[in-house]
Amino acid sequence: MTQETSDAAIAAQTDAYFNRTRTIVGRFGDVRVTYAVFLRRPVVSAPKLAVDWLQAVAQARGTAFEIDVVHPEGEWVGAGDPILYITGSLEQLADLETLYLQKLGPACVAAHNAYQMCLELPRVSFLAMDARHCAGQEMQEMMAYAASVGSKAAQREGAKGFVGNANDSTSHWFGAGHGYGTMPHALIGYANSTVRAAEMFVETYPDEPLTVLVDYFGHEVTDGLAVCRRFPEMAAAGRMGVRLDTHGGRFLEGLDPAESYAVLERHAPGAIRRYRSETELRHLVGTGVSASAVWKMREALDQAGFPKVRIVASSGFGVQKCRVMAEARAPIDVVGTGSFLPDIWSETYATADIVEYNGEQRVKLGREFLLHRNGGRKKNGKAVP
Repeated sequence: MTQETSDAAIAAQTDAYFNRTRTIVGRFGDVRVTYAVFLRRPVVSAPKLAVDWLQAVAQARGTAFEIDVVHPEGEWVGAGDPILYITGSLEQLADLETLYLQKLGPACVAAHNAYQMCLELPRVSFLAMDARHCAGQEMQEMMAYAASVGSKAAQREGAKGFVGNANDSTSHWFGAGHGYGTMPHALIGYANSTVRAAEMFVETYPDEPLTVLVDYFGHEVTDGLAVCRRFPEMAAAGRMGVRLDTHGGRFLEGLDPAESYAVLERHAPGAIRRYRSETELRHLVGTGVSASAVWKMREALDQAGFPKVRIVASSGFGVQKCRVMAEARAPIDVVGTGSFLPDIWSETYATADIVEYNGEQRVKLGREFLLHRNGGRKKNGKAVP
């Protein structure tokens, strides 16, 4: 028994009424029950963390739970459609609901977001950079798992998906032995020079590819080209990238509203005519890492003779921004993102209802849809189609 599966830890973290239910059932007689577990919005099924925890608790308690995963990992799930059914002793299950719902809901929503992002930009590689936005190690593990699930679902449809993440502890979800990344803005500030920071990195990690941040001084194009000229062999070999992380308070070097429109007219004229909201327009021609900013950087690199230097884009790349970048055919090679994290936390709330007591179908009014499974469950002893 681990600390996570001990009765004391579970009792301390679960809702009091579930603890009291367990005590009452223990006094008046146990029953065998089946829970249906679902979310109220469409998601991608990511049940592993919840299922593994339930199995560990069952082992610690010397019991067994029958867990029927209706929607396997990576499968799309409609709103209100049960993801899994859990059957076992009510006395042993009653106090677990709070914790397994915590492990299921956020993972499923994040997996759905990651899946959509990867499909919007199927030829782009993604890096999960969510860790510093997570509320501790447990959420960090959950979000990395979710990104890997959504990524694999998108990869089955032809997308490149997530190729790794930014830290070692959760890199195993992506089949890697370590996290990826070269430098933060702090290193540029320390060196007081974008070129010098790149030199420091290469001197310290000579065998590693280089991706250099270029927005620290507001000279994305100038500094990006300066680093390419400093390391022309790496640039020619495709072992170098420039990372655009320009904040939303200014335009990328060389851009203003007029030039932003002009850049898109040169490369993706249809995109600017199809925008549907002010947010989409900002992603196209606004400040920060816009589609016009990516195209401007690609133009500069190609014209200077560095066509193999990759562009890594970060800053606010959620589903909507990825969709806009796809419409603008923005020449992004890699997206660094943590924006697959659920934006509206209330959407992550998973729910569980008991639908069967000792073989008798019974559920609260309005949740009869949970009984529909495997060709028809029974309600109050009668078959439901």
